[in-house]
This record gives sequence, C-alpha cells and structure tokens, in this order.
Amino acid sequence: MSQFDDNIPIYVQISNMIKGEITSGKLKQGDKLPSIRDMSNRLKVNPNTIQRVYGELEREGITFTQRGMGTFITQDKKKIKDLRREMAETEIKSFISTMGDLGFTDVEIMDLIEFYMERG
Repeated sequence: MSQFDDNIPIYVQISNMIKGEITSGKLKQGDKLPSIRDMSNRLKVNPNTIQRVYGELEREGITFTQRGMGTFITQDKKKIKDLRREMAETEIKSFISTMGDLGFTDVEIMDLIEFYMERG
C-alpha cells in the first residue's frame, strides 16, 4: 500500500489492510506479523502509527503479542469468521448506500447483482 486516502486515518487503512489479508487467507492463523520497524519501513509510515495499529488489532482480539517474540494472528477460528462477516457487512452497506445515492432502487440493485454474478 503505497498510496493512502487522505480522507481516512492511515492507521485505519493499515488496520483494514491487515484484516483483509487475514480474511482472504493471505495471513493465516498463528502467522507472525512483521516487526513494527519492518512494517513502518515497508509502508513508509511512522512506527508510532504501526504501534497503534497493532495495539488496536490486539484490543479487538485479532492479534496477540508474545513478549520478545512478536505479534501474531489469532488462532481463534470464530474470531476470524466473525471478522470476515463484519467486513463483508461493511462493504455491502457501503455498496447499497452508494447505489442508492446513484438513484437505484433495491430491486434494480438486486437485478444488477444477479446479472454480474451470472457473468462470473
């Protein structure tokens, strides 16, 4: 992620990026996250930002820290399943809101979804 959206706090964007990697399976249960220094260098952000991201993820139960070892993805399958569902819900609500703003009715939105799902 080299470009950040100026309208959304960077720590939120990085947190969402990591959550996306977890829910997509790119990051697996028990995987170790890069060190704060490595992640801040990779993303070209202040280490304090990464510290905040890691702290938030831990408070949410998505990661855990082992002193001297690093930060790891939770091994709680239910937590990851819940996170995946929560992220999907957020995306769906945003999509429906945007489509409504464009003037589409619920029926039209459903028709469009069906059309594009069938096309693969």
